[in-house]
Amino acid sequence: MSSVHQAKVLVVEDTPSMAELYRAYLEKAGFVVAVAGDGATAIRFVEASPPDVMVLDLHLPDMDGLDILARVIGTCGAPSIVAVTTDASIKTAVAAMRAGAYDFIVKPFSADRLTATVRSAAALAPMRQGAVKSPASGFAFQGFIGESSAMKAVYRSIESAAPSNATVFITGESGSGKELCAEAVHRLSRRGKGPFVAINCGAIPAELIESELFGHLKGSFTGAVNDRAGAVKQADGGTLFLDEIGELQLDLQTKLLRFLQTGAFRPVGASREEQADLRIVCATNRDPQAEVAAGRFREDLYYRLHVIPIELPPLRARGDDILLIADTLLRRFVAEEKRGFTEFSATARDALRAYSWPGNVRQLQNVLRNAVVMNDGDCLTAPMLPIPWMNAAAPVEMAAAPPAARHTRDDEAPCAASNDPRSWRRVEDIVSLEDLERIAVGRAIAICEGNVPRAAAFLRVSPSTLYRKRIAHEAEDARAS
Repeated sequence: MSSVHQAKVLVVEDTPSMAELYRAYLEKAGFVVAVAGDGATAIRFVEASPPDVMVLDLHLPDMDGLDILARVIGTCGAPSIVAVTTDASIKTAVAAMRAGAYDFIVKPFSADRLTATVRSAAALAPMRQGAVKSPASGFAFQGFIGESSAMKAVYRSIESAAPSNATVFITGESGSGKELCAEAVHRLSRRGKGPFVAINCGAIPAELIESELFGHLKGSFTGAVNDRAGAVKQADGGTLFLDEIGELQLDLQTKLLRFLQTGAFRPVGASREEQADLRIVCATNRDPQAEVAAGRFREDLYYRLHVIPIELPPLRARGDDILLIADTLLRRFVAEEKRGFTEFSATARDALRAYSWPGNVRQLQNVLRNAVVMNDGDCLTAPMLPIPWMNAAAPVEMAAAPPAARHTRDDEAPCAASNDPRSWRRVEDIVSLEDLERIAVGRAIAICEGNVPRAAAFLRVSPSTLYRKRIAHEAEDARAS
């Protein structure tokens, strides 16, 4: 394999003047260049002497560019393909990326843009020509924990996307691991040794977001006391992760789109543009197509970013991954907090599995750290878990529960203990709703060893409601005595 600057490039372009212009750009940068004027010639060239990079115009007179790409991409020693398209055919370019193209550029483009893209594609060629990796297996992958079929599909998507320079668009609910996914794509890419810069577009004030992205010069606005490199410059040679991309204002979306098309940006207050070579990975917890339909997200930017989509499943859809993650987190938090827990009880595991986890893995982390910090022992039980039981019944440790507090009369006991309708024969067996409430409140507080907020969570009421009811019941008992 030749060095990057000595790499062989095949330019596939049917307009002779444009083909010669591209040849001149690339030869000046040190590449060895050949030209093919149609698809059939290009395929014969690849079969006879595979280049390191193919610069492929997607609109040729004899063949569709996507058909050429499909023919070439699966061959032995397949080149890295840079697709060339017009501004009106971005969807076709995105299709090319999904089919295996390394990157695409939009006509017209500068010499610097072309040579920088080809240089990056040439650096990737040895990876493309090496052995194909097998899909990830096991329950751990690049920081993720889980072996559900949904997560194995995510692992395969990450492995497939990483070697490309294509933009990755990650979707998923809050707390499902979008930044972890972006980091995995970065680590497995050829840019893995470069910087990984993350910026949350929804956490930065609107008046500062442009400066955070593109940087600024001293004195360009109030408070700009020094020159400052933005996230784009900091990520040069690596990966820029734009979290909550849907929060970006429309005017900034326009500037981001221009940067994606040209590789050029202008810091706030600067008169000259700068260049940066980086990969964009973005994420949102919104429905991006709905955002486009509502006019809050530019359609052209969406198609430029939404090249390789990766959708992260919510925790509730990952089956027993919940227990694998919980076991791992319990060991970590026990070590950090110097506690004695070694396991979850059976009903605690049932509780973890049954809850819907609207906050996903982030919520699970918070619940388990709270349980470890606020309790101690050998076995972490269900009542120790501060879970708001919105969508699942709360299992309790009945076998280990202390006797219920005495809030019932002796003649209520037979009815309260009997759940068989065949034994309900007498009017005397009817228990009022008020008395049933007293039984439920007293039993829950006793089982939770006096912890009213925890008992309230199991009963699906607010702690203040439970406090009021307990005080009222105690006052009534006092009057009766």
